Amino acid sequence: MEELNPIEGQTSIEHTPTPEVIQEETTQDLKFTNRLDLSELQTNVQKMKAEIGKVIVGQTDMVDMLLASLLAKGHSLIEGVPGVAKTITAKLMAKSLSVGFSRIQFTPDLMPSDILGTSVFNLKSTEFEFKKGPIFNNMILIDEINRAPAKTQAALFEVMEEQQITIDGNYYKLESPFMVLATQNPIEQEGTYRLPEAQLDRFLFKIDVGYPNLEEEIEILMREHNLQDGVKTDAVTPFLTAEQIIKYQALVTQVLVEEHLLKYIADLIVATRNNQFLYLGASPRASIAILKASKAFAAMTGRDFVTPEDIKRAAIPVLHHRVIVAPEREMEGITSSDVIKQIIENVEIPR
Repeated sequence: MEELNPIEGQTSIEHTPTPEVIQEETTQDLKFTNRLDLSELQTNVQKMKAEIGKVIVGQTDMVDMLLASLLAKGHSLIEGVPGVAKTITAKLMAKSLSVGFSRIQFTPDLMPSDILGTSVFNLKSTEFEFKKGPIFNNMILIDEINRAPAKTQAALFEVMEEQQITIDGNYYKLESPFMVLATQNPIEQEGTYRLPEAQLDRFLFKIDVGYPNLEEEIEILMREHNLQDGVKTDAVTPFLTAEQIIKYQALVTQVLVEEHLLKYIADLIVATRNNQFLYLGASPRASIAILKASKAFAAMTGRDFVTPEDIKRAAIPVLHHRVIVAPEREMEGITSSDVIKQIIENVEIPR
């Protein structure tokens, strides 16, 4: 539209913005925010990774899964050959938290009372008193879990599932947060007792730890050379309290999961039960574990909603110790991880 400017005696043209310009300006003004404030959680997760990274070279997947396990109120089984930093990573993670920590070395002569505690007769009061065992702590590191006999392994069933123990008809509740980290060596089988499927099912993740690559191996040697008489774990300082962990765990449970993603998890689980390569498929506990783990992975990246990528990331460490490959397929060299990867590829991803 053209109009006369009476002051300057000139004509001026008034421009009307196009719909495309209006849409672009409106889009720039929009600010998307999470329903949940996950900034503090994300910052502290990065700080924990940095603290552990002061000592551990590489092994980022293992550290991520340990942190996700903590946020999801789960337990983790770490499997790898000796010397790949399984135990020290668990110790460093515990040291970065201001919580109670116990380390239990499993041996063939270990008894359940050595873990849970026992009743001791008090001569003064003429009554039995319960003396708590090392399991009464926030974070428990069990080294070489497959070294102890079945009776001792079974003592962990109740405490890992219900966070309580029953002794002499009395119930003892453990304080939150509570997490069990266990290690085992897959190579040496002499003097070991294989974990039963029911015991394996108590672990949220089974984390396979491999060898470092060439660059990481050189970095390990350089750090060891420069350490001299120092202690590795002295570099890590505790900064996260039990109250903060409980707060973050509550936030993780509120992460949004769309209904079509719940169906995607169910489709993956059902596919394990109908797969010709598997003798035993996954149970409903596995689907719940994937749900919890995917929420934790989403929260760690600062998102308050789960994506299919979070579910796929959680599927292998959650499932590969919960399914059993058919014996004839196992003889062909097929592993549970191979089958799970194939299932993930075949199940349609929701959009």
